[in-house]
Amino acid sequence: MTEPDPQTATQTLPAAVGPALSPAQRTQIVNIVRRAARAEIMPRFRRLSDGDIRIKSNASDLVTDADTRAEAMITRALQIAFPSALVIGEEAVAADPALLDGIAGAQLAFHIDPVDGTWNFAHGIAVFGVIIAATRYGTPVFGLIYDPVGDDWVIADPEMTPQLQRPFGAAQDLKAATGKPLEDLSGIIPLHLFPKDKQPQLAATFPSFARITTLRCSAHEYRLLAQGHLDFSLTAMLHPWDHAAGALIAARAGAHVEMLEGGDYTAIRRSGHLLIAPDKPTWSKLKKQFAFLLTAAESA
Repeated sequence: MTEPDPQTATQTLPAAVGPALSPAQRTQIVNIVRRAARAEIMPRFRRLSDGDIRIKSNASDLVTDADTRAEAMITRALQIAFPSALVIGEEAVAADPALLDGIAGAQLAFHIDPVDGTWNFAHGIAVFGVIIAATRYGTPVFGLIYDPVGDDWVIADPEMTPQLQRPFGAAQDLKAATGKPLEDLSGIIPLHLFPKDKQPQLAATFPSFARITTLRCSAHEYRLLAQGHLDFSLTAMLHPWDHAAGALIAARAGAHVEMLEGGDYTAIRRSGHLLIAPDKPTWSKLKKQFAFLLTAAESA
């Protein structure tokens, strides 16, 4: 397969690429994440002092010592295991946004969300996780979503069925929900992430569905999508550490993953709306519901 030219790579890259990681490397990453959770995350859960929690962009956007220390530990371990890879953590990007510019040209890049759901974590709510994605020229080729509380993880690459795995016992294959009428769909829409002028119209669509919710945690939202416990998701903030792993896992579980504007999701994208649905017909129905989010040209 011819690799895209890093200088001309667009935001719509082919989704079908071979696995970048061997089974042994996937296991190595799982072990890195589990060690970081045991050493830096769980000892701080429900034990944070006020000084351990800091505000980033606003009062809902927090960072804790668990985030920074776990990211540092995972980053070091990945750099040792994959010395030629680009390793990007959420907190590193907060300090240097230019790190994102390297994704398109990276043959292998890792994206780390050390504590996804930091607001929950900081407030003692046990709905948070660790997300690790690997991308190849921006296209996701590995996804891991780890739950430190349950010590289990969802994992996938472009050739395997996503699995829920545990330290002991058989792995469980995952399958996304099946299509159904709009009024029977349950979905994730984080309203606060959409432009203020679009929020009233978007909120007005909520009664059209069975349930709209948000967990304030992409890790567990994607796990629920891959397990078929939620039907769809729509988001307007495309941080790769939030979505690269989950988009791959959802797609491999059978969901239809596509930008509302059209085209594949890749970690290169900085703007747009990522819509995930059980299948293409349901995705198309949802697109009609949310077409007002697009410009006239995009919705045509």
